[in-house]
Amino acid sequence: MKWSVLDQTPISKGQTATEALQETIELAQWTEELGFHRYWVAEHHNTNGLAGSSPEILIGQIAARTHRIRVGSGGVLLPQYSPLKVAEQFRMLEAFYPGRIDLGMGRSPGGGKKTRNALTDGLEKSLSSFSRQVKEVHHFLYDDVPKGHDHYGVHARPDTASQPETWVLGLTERGAKHAAVNGTGFTFGHFINPAFAEDVLNTYRERFKPSRAFSTPHVNAAIFVICAETEEEADELALSQDMWLLQVEKGLDTRVPSVEEVKAHSFTEREKEKIKENRKRCIIGTKEYVHEKLSELANKYGVDEWLIICNIFDFQKKKESYRLLTE
Repeated sequence: MKWSVLDQTPISKGQTATEALQETIELAQWTEELGFHRYWVAEHHNTNGLAGSSPEILIGQIAARTHRIRVGSGGVLLPQYSPLKVAEQFRMLEAFYPGRIDLGMGRSPGGGKKTRNALTDGLEKSLSSFSRQVKEVHHFLYDDVPKGHDHYGVHARPDTASQPETWVLGLTERGAKHAAVNGTGFTFGHFINPAFAEDVLNTYRERFKPSRAFSTPHVNAAIFVICAETEEEADELALSQDMWLLQVEKGLDTRVPSVEEVKAHSFTEREKEKIKENRKRCIIGTKEYVHEKLSELANKYGVDEWLIICNIFDFQKKKESYRLLTE
């Protein structure tokens, strides 16, 4: 089993965005020491609790401070951008860190209507163009824009001897088809919604078309994991993530609250039910329990790599969670 990280660079209450970004660097170095395979950073906009608004810059900072671990995006919100610009950004990263860069792409609009409008500079860009955009990213990365194409004669720079790995992140059969038809790897977002996972992954594998990126299907999955020495400690640490998820879903303050703040909060019955439902997106417990459940899911999904997300308040406990996972 390969262990990897998907880091949303969450900001804990009482912390600055700058401090959260420095913790992302430290966590990348820590997980590299532990033997993790990849370290991916997310892209979020117009939220006070997630500092990672520019994965391209953060990838460069992480790669410069690590040595072996693959570094990438999980993922660049491609519908808002130009395929040429994205290809050139990741070719530039590949030029500096050859053989270590991943380009994960997502179809998300990046926020509400106003936020997306600001990202696209007011241009009306359709989400339905995503698959075509992924195809064009490949054309630019591999310098094979076909004759007759509007962009024929345009070359992504700089020239590089190798190209980033390309992945599509998704939750549904539509997302799986986008990855399959373009021959990218596919990352299933269990941490968002684990429903229909088997159907989604079967669709990707059945419809996969070989490309210059991958000759065979490649799948991994992203999941929330909180690991501690005891079940009681893991459950307590998870309280901050429980409340954080509630706040994210309600569009409230998206900074991660402390366990003490959560314990002082009076939850409604509806909130309690939502927390129970959200925990289906997570694995929380001792290293033995986490290993057992991840192994069961890995067999069910047919994956050999997990991207682990741990959005808890205490950074040292977060580092310890990743350490215990490797045991």
